[in-house]
Order: sequence, then C-alpha cells, then structure tokens
Amino acid sequence: MSTVVAQSLHVFGLRSHVANNIFFFDEQIIIFPSGNHCVKYNVDQKWQKFIPGSDKSQGMLALSISPNRRYLAISETVQEKPVITIYELSSIPCRKRKILNNFDFPVQRFISMAFSPDSKYLLTQTSPPESNLVYWLWEKQKVMAIIRTDSQNNAVYQVSFNPQDNTQVCVTGNGIFKLLRFAEGTLKQTNIQRGETQNYLAHTWVSDDKIIVGTDTGRLFLFESGDQRWETSIMVKEPTSETKNLGKIQESESLIEFPTISSPVPSYDQVMLARSHSQLAMPQVFATAAYSKGFACSAGPGRVLLFEKMEEKDFYRESREIRIPLDPQSNEPSQSDKQDILCLCFSPSEETLIASTSKNQLYSITMSLTEISKGEPAHFEYLMYPLHSASITGLATCIRKPLIATCSLDRSVRIWNYESNTLELFKEYQEEAYTISLHPSGHFIVVGFADKLRLMNLLIDDIRSFKEYSVRGCRECSFSNGGHLFAAVNGNVIHVFTTTSLENISNLKGHTGKVRSIAWNPDDSKLVSCGTDGAVYEWSLSSGKRETECVLKSCSYNCVTVSPDAKIIFAVGSDQTLKEIADSSVLREISAFDVVYTAVVISHSGRMMFVGTSVGTIRAMKYPLPLQKEFNEYQAHAGAITKMLLTFDDQFLLTVAEDGCLFTWKVFDKDGRGIKREREVGFAEEVLVTKTDMEEKAQIMLELKTRVEELKMENEYQLRLKDMNYSEKIKELTDKFLQEMESLKTKNQVLRTEKEKQDVSHQERIEDLLDKQSRELQDLECCNNQKLLLEYEKYQELQLKSQRMQEEYEKQLRDNDETKSQALEELTEFYEAKLQEKTTLLEEAQEDVRQQLREFEETKKQIEEDEDREIQDIKTKYEKKLQDEKESNLRLKGETGIIRKKFSSLQKEIEERTNDIESLKGEQVKLQGVIKSLEKDILGLKREIQERDETIQDKEKRIYDLKKKNQELEKFKFVLDYKIKELKKQIEPRENEIKVTKEQIQEMEAELERFHKQNVQLELNVTELWQKLRATNQEMHRERQKDRNLEALVKRFKTDLHNCVAYIQEPQLLKEKVRALFEKYVQRADMVEIAGLNSDLQQEYARQREHLERNLATLKKKVVKERELHRTDYVRIMQENVSLIKEINELRRELKFTRSQVYDLEAALKLTKKFRPQDVPETVSGEDMPGVAPTMRLNEQEETGRIIEMQRLEIQRLRDQIQEQERVPGFHPLAGIRLPSLVQSEVDFEVQTN
Repeated sequence: MSTVVAQSLHVFGLRSHVANNIFFFDEQIIIFPSGNHCVKYNVDQKWQKFIPGSDKSQGMLALSISPNRRYLAISETVQEKPVITIYELSSIPCRKRKILNNFDFPVQRFISMAFSPDSKYLLTQTSPPESNLVYWLWEKQKVMAIIRTDSQNNAVYQVSFNPQDNTQVCVTGNGIFKLLRFAEGTLKQTNIQRGETQNYLAHTWVSDDKIIVGTDTGRLFLFESGDQRWETSIMVKEPTSETKNLGKIQESESLIEFPTISSPVPSYDQVMLARSHSQLAMPQVFATAAYSKGFACSAGPGRVLLFEKMEEKDFYRESREIRIPLDPQSNEPSQSDKQDILCLCFSPSEETLIASTSKNQLYSITMSLTEISKGEPAHFEYLMYPLHSASITGLATCIRKPLIATCSLDRSVRIWNYESNTLELFKEYQEEAYTISLHPSGHFIVVGFADKLRLMNLLIDDIRSFKEYSVRGCRECSFSNGGHLFAAVNGNVIHVFTTTSLENISNLKGHTGKVRSIAWNPDDSKLVSCGTDGAVYEWSLSSGKRETECVLKSCSYNCVTVSPDAKIIFAVGSDQTLKEIADSSVLREISAFDVVYTAVVISHSGRMMFVGTSVGTIRAMKYPLPLQKEFNEYQAHAGAITKMLLTFDDQFLLTVAEDGCLFTWKVFDKDGRGIKREREVGFAEEVLVTKTDMEEKAQIMLELKTRVEELKMENEYQLRLKDMNYSEKIKELTDKFLQEMESLKTKNQVLRTEKEKQDVSHQERIEDLLDKQSRELQDLECCNNQKLLLEYEKYQELQLKSQRMQEEYEKQLRDNDETKSQALEELTEFYEAKLQEKTTLLEEAQEDVRQQLREFEETKKQIEEDEDREIQDIKTKYEKKLQDEKESNLRLKGETGIIRKKFSSLQKEIEERTNDIESLKGEQVKLQGVIKSLEKDILGLKREIQERDETIQDKEKRIYDLKKKNQELEKFKFVLDYKIKELKKQIEPRENEIKVTKEQIQEMEAELERFHKQNVQLELNVTELWQKLRATNQEMHRERQKDRNLEALVKRFKTDLHNCVAYIQEPQLLKEKVRALFEKYVQRADMVEIAGLNSDLQQEYARQREHLERNLATLKKKVVKERELHRTDYVRIMQENVSLIKEINELRRELKFTRSQVYDLEAALKLTKKFRPQDVPETVSGEDMPGVAPTMRLNEQEETGRIIEMQRLEIQRLRDQIQEQERVPGFHPLAGIRLPSLVQSEVDFEVQTN
C-alpha cells in the first residue's frame, strides 16, 4: 500500500434524494448524507465526523436510525447488488456491526427502512417490481417474515414501526395504506382500505394506534386502528408582502435543472413528474414529523405547518406556519422558497426543527420562535450555509488567503473558507457557470458563463463584475501562478489575456476537438492543454506556438497537470490509464484497473499524487509512480469527480463532483517525505471595498449617530413624562388598596364567625356517623363468623375425600410395579437365549478364518520364490542399460556445454532484441497514427483505381475503334499536312501579338503612374487653396468685427464728449470729466490692444493647428484612395497576366496535340523515319528564337527547362514591378493577394506531355 494518506476533514454538501436523510443523534449532533459518506455534524462546535460508505459503493439510497440512537442502517448499491450496513454509533469511530448482503429473495434495491422500538428488528422495503416488505432479526441476519406489499408496480414511499409495538408496521405508497401485524412467522394485513385510493406520500405515528398520513393533493388523514377518524385539506394561502403565491405549480418548480440521479425517493421524482402534467394547484405533503403537542408537515414548496391537538376532541388544528425566507443573494429571491421540503426532524428535546429540501439545503428553526411570532408566519434559517444544488463544474484556490471558489450548474458562484469551514460569499446569476479560477491574491475571480467570460472583484459583501469578454460557453479557465495572465478556452481555441491591461495577447490554435483541461508550468512561460481529440500540447507563450505534442486519437483526455520541475506532463482520459509524457512521447502508462480517471493533481513538492475516478473515489499514490497496484483508495463522492486541487502548502486536498459536494482532505506522507511547508507570511486579512460603499457607510454612520442623539433626547423626555404619570398612578392605587384592605378586614371577621358555626355542626355530624359505623361493624362480624363455620366444615369433608383418593392411587402403583418386574424377567430370558446362539456362530466363523490364513501363507511363500528369480533376471538387464546410459550421458554433457555457449549468445541477442522491441513499440505507437491516415488514403486510392480501371476499359474500346478509323485517316493525311503548315503560320503572329500587348501594358502602367502623381498633386493644390480661402474668410470676419467694435467705441466717445461740452463754463467739472474720459477710453484701449494681441496670437495658433489637421486628414484620405486605386490596378494587371499565361499554355497544348496527331498519321503511312512524338519540335516563342524553322525539334528536357526559365524571368519581372510600386509613397499592396502558382501550371503541362 502507498504511504500517502488522506483524511477527510470537512464537507460542504447534502444528498437530499436519499430517503429519510436527516436525524438527530443528540441535542447538538445531527446526521445527514453527503457524497458517499454519512456526516455527524455538531451544530454548536461546528465539527464534522465521517461514516464512510462501503467499498465500491454506487451511492446511498436510504437511512434509518434506531430509537435508542445506537445504530444507523444505510442502504446502498455495491457493484449492482443491494447491501444494508448497520453501524454502531456509540463507538468512536463508528464501526460496522452487521452487513446484510445475502438474500434468498429477488431484490434490486432497498428504498425505505425502519428500526423497531426496541432496536432488535429492522423493516426494509424493496423497489418495484418486487415490492417486498422484509421483517429482519438483524443481529442474526435472519428473515422473520416477508410479504409483497403491491402487485401492480405502484411506488411504495415509506415503512415504519408502531412506536409502542414491535409487531405492528405501516406501509404507504401510491394507492397503498396498509397496517400489518407480525404473528406466527408471517405479516398479515389488519386494515381494509375504503373509499377512493390516494397517493399517500408520507406518514407518522402520533400515538400507539393513530397515524397521520399526507397525500399529493394536500390532504391530511388521521387513521385510528386502520379506520379514518379525521380529515383536513391544506389551503393555499394568499401571498404576504414578502412572498409570492405558493399555489402556482408552474412557479413552484425550480428553474434549475438538477442532475439525473437515480433517486431512491420515488415520492419526489415521480410526484413531480405527475405534477408537471396536472393542472391542480394543491400543496403536496412530502414529509411529516410528530412531537408532543401534535405534528409538523410540509405544505407545498417552502412551507411547513404545525398542527396541535385539540383538548376536547381527538382532532388537530393548524397552529403555526413556517416558511423558507427569501434569499437576497439570488438572482430571483422568490425562487428560494419554491423548493420542496423532503424531510423533517425534531430534536430529542423538541427545541429545534430541521428541514431538508429538494435543492440540497438544510434549514432549522427554534420552536420557541414559532410561539412568539403569532399571526405572521415564522421563517427558517440556514442550519450551516447555502449549499450547491447541482453538479459543481469549477474549483479554484489561491495563495494569499484560505479561500476556495466553486461554480455550479445551479447558476451560482460561492467562495468558501477552508480554515474556518464557512461560506464567505455567495451569488446567483441568470446563466449557468461552467468554470472558475481564483487570482493568487484572492481578490479577483474569472468565471466562464454560458453567455460570456466575466472578470470579477471579490468585495467584502458582494461579487461584482468589472470586465466581460464575448467568449461563449467557456468550459475551462485558469490564472497563471504569478497572476499576471489568465487563459480561457473557447471550444478548441485557448485565449490568453493579461490582467494588467485586460487585453487578449495570444490565441492558441491547434486542437481539433474541445479542450478539456489546461495547466500552467511553474514559471508561467508555458501552457499545457489536452482535449477530446486525444492531443496533449505544450505551448510557448512567448511565440504562441506548440513546443511539444503527443497525440493519441483513441483516448479522450479529461485532465492534465505538470510536475513541479516542468519536465513531465501527467494526463488522464477515457482509456483507463495515467500517462507520463515527456518530450512529445509517452514515457509510462499506469493502469487504472477498470476505472476511468477524471482528474489528476500532483503536490508542489512533487512527492504525492492524487487522482479522481468516475465512480467518485480518490486514489492517493506516491511519486515516482509504482508499477504495481500500490495506492490508497478512499470513498468520497456519489458521482464522478469533476475537479481536484491541492492548496499551495500541500496540506489540504480539495475535491468536487457531480453530486454537488465539496470535500476538504488533510494529506500527509507516512514516510515523512512530504515535509510541511512553513508559511513565511500568514494569510492576508485585507478585503476589497469600493469607494462608493465606504462613502455610503460613512454617511449612514453619521445619520445613525444623529438619529441616536435625537432618540436619546426623546427617550429622556418620555421617561420624565412616564415618571410623572407613574407617580400619579401610584398615589391613586395606594388609596384604592387602603380602601380595599379595610373592606376585606370586615369580610374576614364575618367569615370567621360563620366558620365557627360550621365547625360545631360538623363535629355533631361526625359523632353520629361514628355511632352508625360501630353498629354496622358488629353486625358484619356476626355474619362473617357464621360463614367461616360453614366453610370449615366443607374443608374437612374435602380432606377426607383426598385421603381416600391417595390410598387408591398407591394401590394402583403397586400393581403396576409387579407387572413391570414380570415383563422384565421374561425379556431378559429371551435375549440371553439369543446371545448364546450368536456366540456359537462367532466361534464357527473364527475357525474358518484360521484355515484361510494357513492357505494364504503357503501361497505367499511360493510367490516370493518366483519373484526372487524374476528380480535377478531384471538386475542383469538393467545393469547393461545403465552402462549404455552412462556412455550416452558423457556424450550429452559435451553437447550441453556447446548448447550453453549458444544459450548465452542467444540471451545477449534477446536482450538486444528486447531493446529494439521497446524502441520499435515507441515507433509503432507513432506509426499507428500514420497507418490510420494512410489507410484512409488507401481507401481513396482504391476507389480511384477502380475508376481508372473502368476508364482503361473504355479507352481500350476506343483504341479498337480508332484502329478502324486509322485506315480512313490515312486518306486525309495530305489534307492535314496542309492544315499543319497553316497553323504554324498562325501561331507565330499570335506570339508577336502577345509581345506587342505586353509592351502596351507596360506603357499603360507608366501612364497610370503619371496620372496618379498628377491627381495627387492637383488634390494637394485644391486642398491648400480651400484652406487658404477658409483662413482669409475667417480673417475677413474678424476684421469686420473689429471695425464694428471701433465704430461703436467712436460713437460712445462722441456721446461722452458731447456730454462734456455741456460743462464748458465750469472748468473744474470739465477737467474731471475729461480725466474720466481719458481713464475710460485711453487706458482701456491700451488694455484692449494687449488683450487683442494675445487673442490674435491664440487665434493664429488655432488657425495653423486646424490647417495642419485638415492637411493631415486630406493626406490620409488620399493615401486610402491611392491604396484602393493601386489595389484595383494591381489585381487587374495580375488577372490579365494570369489570363495571358493561360492562353499561352493552351496554345502550346493545342500545338503539341496536333503534332502528335500528325506523327501518328505519318507513322501509319510509313512515310516518316519513326520519330517519336517527343522528338517533334515545339514552336518556340518568337521572342526567344525568331529564326528557327518550325520543322526543327529540341529535346523534351531542354524544352521544359527553357519554359521554366521563361516563367522564372516573367516572375522576376513582375516582382521588380511590385517593388517599384511599393517605393511609390502612399502605396501599400494587399498582403493577402498572391500571384497564381506557375509551378502548378508547369506540373499540369508536364502531366499532359507525359
């Protein structure tokens, strides 16, 4: 076994679909199922202890606790077989007491269980179609009785014992309500169902013969000894101000789709199915629980009713209502109370009530609170914290804080603290969350939702998004170890973003299938990914390219991780192996032993490795990995593990799975190799708070302080008023009490006198009664004495009779003894005679035996003599054989020496061959992928071969036809010769035309360039003139404004001067007015001029700036236009060149075809000198060889080489033209446009020539 050990510390989750899923062990400890464990949770001290499920268990189905709280029964399915395990809760740790796994009756699974009141018997109910009710004496594993509860495959929901009687049991289900009694080894039904059959969902015993039963239509029945005594219907009340209508069935169903679990509680799954089809809006009673005052029952989604017994009658009335509160963190707060309550449980002191719901939540309420809140409904509180209600898809942790981040298909994101085992933050969203990653600092998270990828801040009381990316359905994301980058998967592409500028810096493309897992190496320089396409790639972030790759198409990978030294990659997938990959090759494959690994993680020390399986178990193994089956396997979850992580200090392992549970494990190495990392710095306590929140809180604090001061003043004033009122009331009350005291004193005296009179009368009555009693006693004594005498006489008579009877019995006994002795004597004589006969027979038999022994000894002597002779003969024979064999042995020893030498040489060869085989195996793995691709190619080629065979057959037919036509073609030979000469004459002028067109194209390109330059220059001149015109217009407007301002100033000066003339007779006033005019106009004019100068400078600067900006804008527009023009021209020229080259090639092909026809005709007429078709010369373009005669012929290789050289020269000429055009300012050719490949045309040409 491995030395790496994992101990379960804490679990965050509940499996609500286990029947009877919550109990009280004592006043503080509760038991509930989570994952593949049962959890003992102390509500006050917050610790957890675990009762693990059976090995290879496929999940728990039902629980039951004994009335004395000593035993816990768990129903499970282990390797497709039902098992019931009974644990002893009193021992620490809890140990298995009994395992019931051998059954003499057909059973698929046990869906409900119950212990008897004395805890000695166990009642179990199997699922349809068997539907057997089994009565066990569980300590001896003995079936006491078995009966089939239903024969129509109806669902059975609950079984229970009478709390006062071991022999009476109750069974409820769809149309089933049966009371059974165990007697004489069988279970017999004691009640008869009358009236309409109901779908009975739950029941509870309220006394030794009374049962409360709830139905799916909101009706409650009270049965006493099997007969219905009381019935009521739960009414759907109008919603309060906080809650909405609970009666609407469509709204009461959860918006969250739960994972498909094979629920052992058919009452929930089947009833919800039926409810979706029905139109009735009736609350359904899924759970009931009895307590001393009455009982509690679920009354529709999010609602519990308490019923108390009426004093006068044996009926019950509704006393209180308890609701599940609204959840402010949810995206729809009203959805929190729309979850069905599946199980209710009271504490032993009946102080608290706990409820479990269909969304895997646990709620509690103290019963004293329900009595306080009269009139309005009371509200549950979370027993621990809100839990995930669907499969957990994402898991992350950080370095600076003890935080765990999870996301789930229930559309929620939750932040947990694994040090304090609490929920820090929780928020629900509109879309499902597929993946989550936590920044190493613990302040940010990145979450992949169905619609977008969101980067969020973790505030003190909220999770707030601050950046969204349009990455839909991101299934995997991860922050780098340094936190400066994060990667997100979009299908088969990995996007890498930076956390500083929040920009996309790289996109890693290469996977052909969906990427399932990514992992950063320790220094964040590389990223490792794996996917469903069977590929494991290592990416370099600096270049954005793959560095190493390992592809195995037969495997769909689930998870990948990297060793701390970044040299080895570990990957797990669908092929049930754990792979070690290094340098693009698989070093080792470790088998998973018939289990699919879904997650893998290695410690930061590199000495411990943990893997998660598809059946929910965890395997701990040491590293380097062992070759054999050396690992510790732990039962953890009830579904496939989706994610696994180790904390930064390698102290805790975190696992999540499809069952919606989060486990924390303490891990260590027994060998002490995994040395505990001591933290240099403690966990950070800082949290993020927004400025607006701080300001709002400060404002609220100020308001509250002022309010407190006001309230203090008001309270003091009111206290004074109350003191005044109370003092007055006290005076009035003292006066009243004094008056009442006096009246009471008088009454007391009157009562005393009456009492004395009554005492006297009472004594007289007592004396009379005593006299009567004495007389009656004397009469009774006389009567009794007479009766006693009569009885004594009867007693004596009976004694005489008994003596006579004894004497008679003694006589009979004596007679019987005498007859017995006579019979014994007769029997002894008879058997003695028989013994004598037997002894004589024995003596005769002994004499016969002696005679036979004598005969046997004589025969034995004769046989021994014969054997001695034979032995001597055999000795002589075998001595000869020994000599022969010794000689052969010597010969064989020499041969064995030679063989040994050969064997040693062969062993060396075998070792060499094994090494070769290992290397060949590696090559074989690589070649298998190549073989598969080649097989596909072979299939395609086979199809082509078939098609070509068909074409060959057609061509052979054509050849036969052509041979017939060949004779006719001989007649047209002379005509064709003449046509050939004419075609040769036509080809030469065409080549000349091509040459001329090329020269024209060059001239046109030069003219185009000239025209473009002229257009650019003209556009520049026009823009400059427009700008000058605008500037002059602006200056003209300014000058006109100045003129208007000056005219106004002159007018004002004239008016002021005219006013001064009026004081011409008064020199003193005239002087003051003139001085005022001077100060008003002269000094202000100077200031105006200075200000004008400054404003003119600013206007000039602004004008020049506008002018430059306009010039720049026009230049940009020109550049864009020129680009577009050059692009169109460039594309047009290229298209023309391509079309011309195609025409040239087509003409050459036609020429070659005609020459081959001519050659065939000449060969048929035997006029030529047997020249081959390839010896017939092709016409060379007039550009290269104008003076060569058409009858001249070149070698085929020289001709093809010349054609290639021509095309290379053409390509070089076009490249030179492109470079010249690129040198032109403002011209940028399209990067994506390329010339058509001339190599392809050359290949086509060569194929046709061959």
